Amino acid sequence: MTMDNISVNNDARLTGEVVGDLGFSHEIYGEAFYSFTLKVMRLSDICDYINITVSERLIQNMDLSDGKTVTVSGQFRSYNNYSETGNKLILTVFARDIILYDESCESDENPNYIFLNGFLCKSPVYRTTPFGREITDLLIAVNRAYNKSDYIPCIAWGRNARYSSSLSVGDNIKIWGRIQSREYQKRISEDEIVTKTAYEISVSKMEVNSGVLDGVDEEIV
Repeated sequence: MTMDNISVNNDARLTGEVVGDLGFSHEIYGEAFYSFTLKVMRLSDICDYINITVSERLIQNMDLSDGKTVTVSGQFRSYNNYSETGNKLILTVFARDIILYDESCESDENPNYIFLNGFLCKSPVYRTTPFGREITDLLIAVNRAYNKSDYIPCIAWGRNARYSSSLSVGDNIKIWGRIQSREYQKRISEDEIVTKTAYEISVSKMEVNSGVLDGVDEEIV
């Protein structure tokens, strides 16, 4: 697989509002990277809060203060964060380009778009909610340069859920959808419950080999 193919396996484009302050993330070979949270609106007026990682070279002299609206193009990546408490999978959009949003230029572009082309690396988990909604959980491995891969959790709904529930580990799958955040509660001890945030792709369309299935991009409320 060529570098050109790898670069188009993972394409994310987001427009939203900066929340909070820019924070230092890490440094590689003298290049500093920073992180911030981007609030992206859904059609249902619910907001997704998505982590963005950006190089200092992209944001020189750019005002990324709280409340600024920006458009970010990049890739949704996963990192393993090793600590004394264990291994944690970190998901973030790695920015390849970032611009301040110009409100004078009207655009019909989707404010939360992602495309992934990867391989199923765990057996699908099919389930139904108490309200009868069908859901299938998928974990997709997407190739990255230098023999690395990103492991991206995805959720398919309805017809897409039924269709993907019979897929096998190793199947090549293309996914179109949006990045979403979801809060959940985790019990740490008998007396302590903490609120955490999960990130995943809500699938609106998928393609496996030569088969294409369009579905409804259902909102989680």
